[in-house]
Amino acid sequence: MTDYVVGDIQGCLDPLLKLLDRVNFEPATDRLIAVGDLINRGPQSLETLRFCKQLGNSFNSVLGNHDLHLLAISQGVRSATPKDTLNNILDAPDRDELLGWLQQLPLLLSIGDYTLVHAGIPPNWSIATAASMAREVEAVLQSDQASIYFQHMYGNQPDSWSDNLEGPERWRLITNYLTRMRYCTSSGQLELTAKTAPNNSQGLLIADFAPWYSHQQRLAAEDKIVFGHWAALEGKDCGSNLFAMDTGYVWGGAMRLMNLDSGEQYHQNADPG
Repeated sequence: MTDYVVGDIQGCLDPLLKLLDRVNFEPATDRLIAVGDLINRGPQSLETLRFCKQLGNSFNSVLGNHDLHLLAISQGVRSATPKDTLNNILDAPDRDELLGWLQQLPLLLSIGDYTLVHAGIPPNWSIATAASMAREVEAVLQSDQASIYFQHMYGNQPDSWSDNLEGPERWRLITNYLTRMRYCTSSGQLELTAKTAPNNSQGLLIADFAPWYSHQQRLAAEDKIVFGHWAALEGKDCGSNLFAMDTGYVWGGAMRLMNLDSGEQYHQNADPG
């Protein structure tokens, strides 16, 4: 069995299918794993969910912030924005089946030597700690407390970890670390407004804040981390043991697929015109 990881699909099914054709993907013997944000912004969100779900055990994914956003909208605790492309899912006859399947996906996956997460691992957490925190939120999402979780999911506070955090505030910060983080301090204080690449002249200029993966004393520095979310990085080299998968197809870039066994990467550019 070969494991293939794909970057943020965001409702762009056609380039994914082209990539899978290029590597002769066979569901009977191979597995497709996504780093989250299966849907939204692109034109084929419903078709993407249906395709991934029908792969059964030959597919897995971590949840991304757009996936959680869809679930919150479906729960009636949030309204869609003009940029969202989710109506086809919300109006689909199989919406409940698709959304129930989506809500069962994890926030963090360990596959061999790799850890997969949508946004990243804060510098103050080891992989074991991140996995434990992910399991906490997954348990809530799969319980009768899920509606409470979605009611309190949005927000940038608290922005720093404390073991004393409880309930919705604790769930929110764990979620923000794993699905929204780009910049933070070495102690894990989040800055969630900046989205540009670190070398952008309009990037973050606040002292002590830096890309989560760049802090020298990061506890998970020796672990292989596969992540998406940050399209502005364009999938460029972020350092040893780091695999940035979001190459921004929905924004005009390419879609990236990586063979986890060999490390070989494949790219599908947008069709011209």
